[in-house]
Amino acid sequence: MTDSSNEEEERRTSFRLDMEKELVDIVWTDEKGQEHNKNIACLDFARGGLKLDCDQHLPINTAVTVVFKSANASNQKLYGKVLRSIKQEGGWFEIGLILDKDA
Repeated sequence: MTDSSNEEEERRTSFRLDMEKELVDIVWTDEKGQEHNKNIACLDFARGGLKLDCDQHLPINTAVTVVFKSANASNQKLYGKVLRSIKQEGGWFEIGLILDKDA
């Protein structure tokens, strides 16, 4: 087994949380330097990344900040990059984010 296959197996067996379409804010900057902010549904959260449901395509490798709102004044921010953006039958996109390990 190679290191990449070990990592793949570890990722598959790691803790995964069904987010039940909890709303999160995402922030990213497009290729023209314009910042975008969108409130979307988080479908799945795992140690290495997130699966989001978005009404628009995000290009692969786009840096994204995900903001989880809480009942109190503090917000949890996670940083990642778009790993995949797959158009679904309904026209929405399943966005896969890989989390930055350094952030």
